[in-house]
Formats: sequence, C-alpha cells, structure tokens
Amino acid sequence: MTKYLPVLKKCPLFVGIEDKDIDQILPCLSATVRQAEKNTFILSADDSVSYVGLILTGSVHVIKEDFWGRKDILSQLGPAELFAESFSCAHTVHIPVSVLAVEQTEIMLIDCRKIIKTCSAACLFHNQLISNMLEIIANKNIMLMQKIEQLSKRTTREKVLAYLSAEAQKSGKNYFDIPFSRQEMADYLSVDRSAMSSELSKMRDEGLIDFERNHFKLISEFR
Repeated sequence: MTKYLPVLKKCPLFVGIEDKDIDQILPCLSATVRQAEKNTFILSADDSVSYVGLILTGSVHVIKEDFWGRKDILSQLGPAELFAESFSCAHTVHIPVSVLAVEQTEIMLIDCRKIIKTCSAACLFHNQLISNMLEIIANKNIMLMQKIEQLSKRTTREKVLAYLSAEAQKSGKNYFDIPFSRQEMADYLSVDRSAMSSELSKMRDEGLIDFERNHFKLISEFR
C-alpha cells in the first residue's frame, strides 16, 4: 500500500495522521484496492454498502436515475476524494444513487465499521480518524446545500450562473476549468442541454462570460 501514500496523504480522512501511521492503519481498516473500467458501475442504486470508497486514480460520477432512465449527475469525484461514506455510516440498506467510473479508475475500499469504532489495537490515531470522518460528512452536507441552492433557481440561466459563480469562488479566480462536458453539465444542473448551450452563447454575446470547452472566464457582473 506504500505506493498509494501520496494520494492518501491528500485525502481528508487521513488529515493529522503521520505517514507511518497511515501505512499501519490500513490493515486495521481492512483496506483493499479494486480496479474499475471506464463506464462501469462501482455501485448501483439499491445496493447495500458497508465500505467507504477512496479514489486513488481516475474519477467517478455519483448519479441518480429516474424510472425512465433519465440521469442527473449529483457530483464528480477525483483522486483523494471519498464516496459512499454517508450511506455506509448510516447502514443504508438500499442506496438511492449509483457510482459510475468515467475513466479507468482505481479505488480503495475501507470498512466503514472499522473507521467509526476504535480497533482492538487501540491505535492512538483512531480518534483523529473518527473526527476526520465527521468533518467529511459535515462538509458533504454543506456542498449538498449549495447544490440545492443552484437547482432551486427558476431558469436555466440562473442555474448556470449560480454554478459558475460557485466554481469561481472555489478556485478563487474569475477563470477556471469545470470537470464536466456539456451534457454532463446539463445533467448536473438538471437542465436541457440545448437550452443550456443557447444560454451560454447568449451570455458570451452579452459579455458576461467567455469559455472554450470546459475553461470558463467570468467577465463582468451578473445581470
């Protein structure tokens, strides 16, 4: 597991834990590594899950599909980020979302039960691990609230502007890259792709934004 240490050190689950202790704690957490091919499901809706997934390489989409197969992207996650932590900690019998590998992806599976309960070896750093998990779940709830705010906007333009504003604030600059293609961005914002593309073009013509593929720049104040 030593070769994964650089990405594990970036994961918020291991904040405040020394390198040697990270290597020591992985066996206590029954950590295993799994490969996922592009466009394959790591988790499917209605699965039960008892582990936390940690992305080592690649990226995934957390998605929600309705009865007719229409897809909404809830989030995109990359290296050092976690998925399924809330469902596994809550002992959810049937999860309501799916996790899809959008490229060749390598993940580490960690037994959630061994995160939230101290191990028999009484590791001194286990309390830090529990504290980190609580903070991760709290931050995910904040992110979910931000997305609800974006989706609550009435028009496609308002949703797009709310999303771009959040991305600019996250980057700390008025220019940034988004992690989505146009269809993925439409799925994330729950809007029609054609309508969204039309609004993007109009906003560029109005001098509000500029963009090239997934690189965006906010030019002036939103109207």
